[in-house]
Amino acid sequence: MRIIGIDLSGPRNFADTCLVSFEARGEEIHLMEVCEGADDNQILEAIASLEQRERIVIGIDAPLSYNSKGGDRPSDSELRRFVRSQGGRAGIMPPTMMRMVYLTLRGVQLTRLLESLKPGFNLEIMEVHPGACMVLRGAEAGDVRKFKTEPLARGHLLDWLETKGLKGICRSSGETVTDHYVAACAAALAAWQWSLGKSVWRFAFNPPHHPYDFAC
Repeated sequence: MRIIGIDLSGPRNFADTCLVSFEARGEEIHLMEVCEGADDNQILEAIASLEQRERIVIGIDAPLSYNSKGGDRPSDSELRRFVRSQGGRAGIMPPTMMRMVYLTLRGVQLTRLLESLKPGFNLEIMEVHPGACMVLRGAEAGDVRKFKTEPLARGHLLDWLETKGLKGICRSSGETVTDHYVAACAAALAAWQWSLGKSVWRFAFNPPHHPYDFAC
């Protein structure tokens, strides 16, 4: 089984997109590929290069749907409530809020592209929120709050993710680690656990308007 984590950015900010690909090996997943600054075609090519017969689970950090009248989807408000009930905080924004619109646009477009690979590929797509995933699974809340701006927090979170079964993700001293890389790894953790039926939180898909599970 392959596990793909994608930290997506808006359509024009490809430099802020990161894809990580893992191979499942028993109780662990092992890093196989990192693609930083990926545009839609590069993401499509990365998935299309995989073995067609194996199960491919893709966790995308971006809204993959929106409400026709805007505002929170039921899943957004429920995740926000659940994170708070667990004593955590996570920036969960409505898909149509200001700049989030551009991220939502790309998320919906990317799923359309990936779905075009079916039925040749055994793809499963789900939406994730890396920050909520880490907080709900016991990561240090301060590191989650600061990882977008502080390299030390990113290092702590990669060490923590290794303890959760993600192998080969830590970087050597002096090597640049972006917040997008950390978020993509957390997205892979959420996708992996979802594939095993072990999500901490899950909001089931509700087609046709909300066609994908949202899970942490």
